[in-house]
Amino acid sequence: MKNIPRIFIDKNIAPGIKIPLEREMVHYLTRVMRTDKCLVFGGGVEYNATLDDDNKNLIIGDQTSHNDPSNNITLMFAPIKHTDDLINMATQMGVARLIPVITARTVAHHINWDRMQKIAVEAAEQSNRNSVPEILKPVKINELDLSNIVFADERAAYGADTSDNFDTSAVLIGPEGGFSDEEFSALDKAGARGIGLGKTILRAETAAIVALSKIIK
Repeated sequence: MKNIPRIFIDKNIAPGIKIPLEREMVHYLTRVMRTDKCLVFGGGVEYNATLDDDNKNLIIGDQTSHNDPSNNITLMFAPIKHTDDLINMATQMGVARLIPVITARTVAHHINWDRMQKIAVEAAEQSNRNSVPEILKPVKINELDLSNIVFADERAAYGADTSDNFDTSAVLIGPEGGFSDEEFSALDKAGARGIGLGKTILRAETAAIVALSKIIK
């Protein structure tokens, strides 16, 4: 099958309307991909589209039959050095929303969230999604409702009991240094359920993907 470019459109789209394109996107379509056709998506739907004769606008065509493979999972995570990799992979996994969570051991406090949004858009375009995950504003861990979540529990690597018997749409990943004792206590007291990720201690971005793979149905 021919590889048709996919473009995220952050506005309402419908058959027959014209969408102005930035010069960089026109160059990508005409010079890099050498085509005047593409797929555009947003809000869970996908449409065929064609460049107009002036190569300045996209003319939206019919809606495709492609269903959005995304899910309704929320990934809460402590910002890390490789937050860009985490967001890229989580977007490919189909998460609906991403919530940065400031924990006691969070060290990455100066994340360029505009850049993270662009990474999410690019990952959605490449992974055949019809939507882009929402990236919410950072919150402190003590501001979260921890009662109905699962979390990556590194204590499992030291023999702590964990369970894979859960039904939730929210998962929490800690920072590179792990959760503090106080945070573990708060999670346990709230009834949050720990996910065991094996006998080794994983990098935070790896832990996020392993945890997501356990809760995605």
